[in-house]
Amino acid sequence: MASTETSDPTAKAPVRDNGIAGVEAGLDALETPATAGTSFRQTFVNKILPPIVAIAVVLVVWQALITFRIVDDPAKLPSPSDVGAEFQDAWLEGKLLGYIWTSVSRGLLGFLLALAIGTPLGLLVARVRFVRAAIGPVLSGLQSLPSVAWVPPAVIWLGLNNSMMYAVILLGAVPSIANGLVSGIDQVPPLFLRAGRTMGATGLRGAWHIVLPASLPGYLSGLKQGWAFSWRSLMAAEIIASSPDLGIGLGALLENGRNASSMAMVFEAIVLILFVGIAIDLLIFSPLERRVLRGRGLLVKG
Repeated sequence: MASTETSDPTAKAPVRDNGIAGVEAGLDALETPATAGTSFRQTFVNKILPPIVAIAVVLVVWQALITFRIVDDPAKLPSPSDVGAEFQDAWLEGKLLGYIWTSVSRGLLGFLLALAIGTPLGLLVARVRFVRAAIGPVLSGLQSLPSVAWVPPAVIWLGLNNSMMYAVILLGAVPSIANGLVSGIDQVPPLFLRAGRTMGATGLRGAWHIVLPASLPGYLSGLKQGWAFSWRSLMAAEIIASSPDLGIGLGALLENGRNASSMAMVFEAIVLILFVGIAIDLLIFSPLERRVLRGRGLLVKG
């Protein structure tokens, strides 16, 4: 029996097809990256204003402790104006940037050396079972060891020079970087590794194209912790092993303030150490972390 239905090209598609098309459009929208930029007002309110308010609150409370004589001994707590005068004197004498650069240059170079050593070490520990069993616990133990403990033997072995500083930084930072990479590799889904082997990514090629990209979140956490250990190790070394031949970094400035019983200088050094730590995090690690999270679809804004 012949069908009496005729096909009309202008006829509307069934409602079911429209529903499927809507779902597909929604999926396409999810896959499309947002291109709308963030206004300066939003950036200011969300990112710039909160730390400004926090600093203002600290300064107000600090000044209130002096004004209302809750702490009335300048030898214990100098006023904000006294610390500001110390900053002004160091700036006018041309020493302020020198303090910062002496420590920052050492810290960054030491961290880069730790990165060059800790990354292949972490990859080796994560991928070779015997190596993990042999030195994995040692790395964890070294990570928990206070970095200041390495300063006396480093001075005895290497003397009062920059090599001693870098040795203390390496001993403090390498375990954190290696353990961070090991943790990141341990969290890589086995499916990624099997897919990489299927496509011929084995050995060093698989480590570069599959393992390292997939372990980036854990690796980045290890890098941040490694920098923190680098910076703290350097400050400990500069405080304990101060010498005119090494120049005056921020740790040496802190020790000079203690020796001179100048709390204004001590607070100057503390503020500078804190400033460098925050600046490195905001300028280097926070953008890297946002980029990694955004690339994995874990961060929509920011």
